[in-house]
Amino acid sequence: MSKATPAKAAKPTKTIVRPYGDTTGDGMVQMSFTLPLPHDKRAEGAALQLAKKMGMDPAMVVHAKAMGPEFTFFVVYGSVHHLVDLRDVQVVERDYPLLSPKEVNSAIKKMLRRPLVVVGACIGTDAHTVGIDAILNIKGFAGEKGLEYYTEVTVVNLGAQVSVPDLVEQSRIHKADAVLVSQVVTQRDAHLHNTREMSAAFREAFPADKRPLLVVGGPRFDESMTTELGVDRIFGKGTTPGEVASYLVHSLLGQREKGKRS
Repeated sequence: MSKATPAKAAKPTKTIVRPYGDTTGDGMVQMSFTLPLPHDKRAEGAALQLAKKMGMDPAMVVHAKAMGPEFTFFVVYGSVHHLVDLRDVQVVERDYPLLSPKEVNSAIKKMLRRPLVVVGACIGTDAHTVGIDAILNIKGFAGEKGLEYYTEVTVVNLGAQVSVPDLVEQSRIHKADAVLVSQVVTQRDAHLHNTREMSAAFREAFPADKRPLLVVGGPRFDESMTTELGVDRIFGKGTTPGEVASYLVHSLLGQREKGKRS
């Protein structure tokens, strides 16, 4: 009779972590910034003083480069003594399953019995369409085809610098189920201002049960600010078309099921 092998004890989950640079737990970090100073010894001294005030001690300037006559770009490397407690970390977890294009098309056909209409745009003065094109255009992003590839999705890409009134009007004309907005230009929190303006306009223009899903995305958004900004979902950098398509199916299906019960 063979001897039973004792079960291995579960590896304890880390709750406290420190940055890693050269050796585990050494607290070494690297950061970059620009100071409004010409590139000289004084500017490097100012960069080290700033790093020390930010908790890096010791710190060293590993790269400094003039950015015109009055600015200098720095990369500083040094040790910090801060700890991160993972129990205090709060993130927005994906609460829906990822579906393949075939599964998305099948769900839409069964759920809506017509194509799902998506209107996308960059609003305000934002002329950067890379983000919205990555989600909508057939070429897609990260090895995934964009929403134009989905046979049961009708995509209306309005492009860049679209005003909020135009976005509302086009959404009404095309009977949009969802509105996707990309915001890359974020000077002075323009992305937050534009999003609040957009959500307010849609709530004024549509009855609550007729309003399309409002989805925004961009590298500077905090995904936890949906309620504050008045939108249904926020996607951050690295979002793929499949994630967006799966969310649309999940959310719209949930709305229909809720409507049947009410």
